[in-house]
Amino acid sequence: MSTLGRGRQPGGTHIVENQPAWRVDLDEYALNTPLAEAVTGFGAGWAHARLHEIGAHVGTREFQRDAQLADQHPPVAHVFDRWGFRLDEVEYHDAYHRVISAAVAAGAHTSAWAEPRPGAAVARAAAFMLFAQIEPGHACPISMTHAAVASLRDSPWIADEWLPRLYSRQYERRLLPPEDKPGALVGMAMTEKQGGSDVRANTTSGVHVSGHSYQLTGHKWFCSAPMSDAFLVLAQTRRGANDEGLSCLFVPRVLAHGERNVFRIQRLKDKVGNRSNASAEIEFDGTVGVLVGEPGRGVRTIIEMVQRTRLDCVLGTAAGMRQSVAEAVWHARDRRAFGALLVDQPAMTSVLADLALEAEAAMLMGMRLAQSFEADATEQDEAFRRLATPVSKYWVCKRGPQHAYEAMECLGGNGYIESFPLGRRFREQPVMAIWEGSGNVIALDVLRALARDPESAEAVRAEIESVAGAHPLLDEHNRRTLSLLHAVSRTDLDVAQGQARRLTEELALSLQSSVMVRHAPTVDAEAFIGARLGDDRGWQYGVLPQGTDAAAIVARH
Repeated sequence: MSTLGRGRQPGGTHIVENQPAWRVDLDEYALNTPLAEAVTGFGAGWAHARLHEIGAHVGTREFQRDAQLADQHPPVAHVFDRWGFRLDEVEYHDAYHRVISAAVAAGAHTSAWAEPRPGAAVARAAAFMLFAQIEPGHACPISMTHAAVASLRDSPWIADEWLPRLYSRQYERRLLPPEDKPGALVGMAMTEKQGGSDVRANTTSGVHVSGHSYQLTGHKWFCSAPMSDAFLVLAQTRRGANDEGLSCLFVPRVLAHGERNVFRIQRLKDKVGNRSNASAEIEFDGTVGVLVGEPGRGVRTIIEMVQRTRLDCVLGTAAGMRQSVAEAVWHARDRRAFGALLVDQPAMTSVLADLALEAEAAMLMGMRLAQSFEADATEQDEAFRRLATPVSKYWVCKRGPQHAYEAMECLGGNGYIESFPLGRRFREQPVMAIWEGSGNVIALDVLRALARDPESAEAVRAEIESVAGAHPLLDEHNRRTLSLLHAVSRTDLDVAQGQARRLTEELALSLQSSVMVRHAPTVDAEAFIGARLGDDRGWQYGVLPQGTDAAAIVARH
């Protein structure tokens, strides 16, 4: 009789016990009860079957392996071919192409535009989060393609030809003439060395050639997803002797009939995270760009795209929080220490519950925002999103890195090992807070929205007041927040900057608490409000109000 595994037999030290099974081959949507409930609550219950298909696909061992491979084998730039001719291509690992192809096939990019119906934006947001939960790098071009439609659709000289390609569910990795592409993705290149977020400081120039076409010259410091089929860029344009100002232009990688546009890749950025996705420095030198919108109105033209990519920053962060919670709870349910399962030990239960509450509030805020971007959104919802988007982007994205770190700690040493996914997630979360405007830029955008758009403030006020009387702590917090909102709205912009972050944070907590009250179970909502707004709240995760049923919260997640 074999005694393998008993006593001090040869190889016995390599028998693995007290370790959870791999978290693979499961339906990520079916296991995410809060997300499934939110899909119904925000009007997209009709999408459940498709979301289950996506959840099952991203939960497979193969998809998770592809996510790991795409991160381990980052893109490589090939600037010249073997004979010295300009090539300006970026090579991605096949795993990355499989991931992004699946996301496009599922409509995680433009399904809300291509197939409009009530709840389409919410369904698309849920699909986007399911893919981003496992592999976040590909979400950058997926998000930009979705968002670009908002800027392109009012320019028929571009839209008529290109929107059908953006709506396509087919992915083609090669750079081909537009007429040979069954589907297309769009990136962006706005920031420059001397300006960064101050895009009005851009020095890239565009000289009018004919019709809507310009020739561009300049250097872009960050170009996201440089193998996309086209890009939205900003440049100072001139028509004859007249300076038009900062304009938005559409720059295809390949021109009609196969001639490559001038798109010189200087180098790829060596990023802290987001490593499966390429970001490049590029040069334009006689590059063809086509005007989008009106000349000199570049910021106004691209702002609708920016609002939607900021929405996806919120969704992407929430997706990352979900991955962190799922991995931490999975580990704690099967790992024993000091005589009991980790999940049953009160200190760990409280941490897991608090992480789950953070993830739920972030997801619900993202879904509420997605609802406000529906094709049939009311005027009040349109006003709401103009202020609520930067508020949510600021707060949710800033909560991401600490949340990922705390989840890593739940796994102990394994959480810090690259063969587990949480180290990758920890490096990924900061990009959401930095991309599309870092903290101060976003907080100042909140002040500008208040100054220029009083309807947005009234819409947010109505949202907050809709839950009056639901909880005394929330009532008191909302009273203080609305008082601060009133005061800041009447203060000179330069003076108000000192309160920009405080106001943004308070508004975000009011909005998150309101969606928790309306859409989460009472135990979750009350625990969230007590832990975030109560007098005995703590600075770290795991400090919950006394009497919280932490086990019930963890079980739901």
